[in-house]
Amino acid sequence: MTAIIFPGQGSQYLNMSMDFNENFDVARKVFQEIEDSTKINIRKIIIENPLGSLNQTNFTQISIFSASLAIYKTLLSEFGLEVLKPNFFLGHSLGEYSALVAGNSINLGDASKLIKKRGELMHLSVKPNISGMAAIIGKNADFIDDVIKKNNLKVVIANDNSPMQIVISGLIEDIINSEKVFSKNGVKRYVKLNVSAAFHSNLMNDAQRELIKEIDKINFKKSNFPIISNYNSTINLNSDSIIYALKNQMANRVRWTDSIRKLEETDTIKIIEIGPGKVLSGLITRITKKFDIKSIDKIEDLKKL
Repeated sequence: MTAIIFPGQGSQYLNMSMDFNENFDVARKVFQEIEDSTKINIRKIIIENPLGSLNQTNFTQISIFSASLAIYKTLLSEFGLEVLKPNFFLGHSLGEYSALVAGNSINLGDASKLIKKRGELMHLSVKPNISGMAAIIGKNADFIDDVIKKNNLKVVIANDNSPMQIVISGLIEDIINSEKVFSKNGVKRYVKLNVSAAFHSNLMNDAQRELIKEIDKINFKKSNFPIISNYNSTINLNSDSIIYALKNQMANRVRWTDSIRKLEETDTIKIIEIGPGKVLSGLITRITKKFDIKSIDKIEDLKKL
C-alpha cells in the first residue's frame, strides 16, 4: 500500500517545479487554472520573487500548493493511478489542501480560492512582530507539554513534527521568556523561526472563523481515497469528518507524528512525497524506519518511480 504526502509552508524555494512547467503541458495547465482562479501571477512569484513575495504567507501558500499539484498532475498524466497506486493521502498543514485535491475531495479551482483566502487571513491575523514561533529540537511533544504545564508557560505546541522536533507558538514576549525555562529543562536547541505570526494557535481563532465561512461555500465530493487529517490524525473517508477536521486545522496543533503513527497501523509500506523539498521525508525517518520513502521534487526524480 502507498501513501502520497504533500509539504506545507517552509518548503518553498526559487524556481520550484518550473522544470515541470517548462516540459509538461499538464503542469502548465495546472498553473494557468490556479492563476485564473486566484488572479495571482504565481509563476512570476516563483521565478522572480518580487519584493520577497515568495516568503510572504499570502503568496507562499498558494505558490507551494501550485508547485505540488503541478507535479502531482504530471505524475498522474505520465504514469496513471495504476503505477502510483495511492491508498492514502495526507499533507502537512497547507499540504492537507493539496491532499484533498489529489484525493478528489475538492476541485482545483475551489481549493485555490480557499488557499488564497487562508494565506491572506494568516498573513493579516495578528499585527507584525507581536507573535511568533520557535522550534525545539531533541524533545518530544509529551515532554514539551509537561514543561509548558508545570511552568504555566503561555505558549502552545503548533506542530508535532517528529519525536525530535516540536514547534511552539505564542506572543513574541512569551516565546522569548520560554527559552530560559526550556533550557533549564534540558532543551539544547531552541530556534526562533522567521514567521509573521503564531500559526496553529488560539491567536488564529479569528482567522479560522473567517476561513470556516469560506469552507462552507465549497462543494466537497465523496472521495474513494482516505485522508489522514492534521487536526485529529484520524483516517477520514467521510466528507463531514474531513470538513470538520479542516475547519479546525488553522488554530490547532498539526499532529504530524500521530498521523504517521496512524499510517504505521495500516499495511502501507511506501510513501511518495510530492512537492518542493524533502522536509517531510526527513521528518518521517525520525518518526519511524518502516516506510520506503521517495521524494518527487524535480524531473530527474521521476526515475524513482
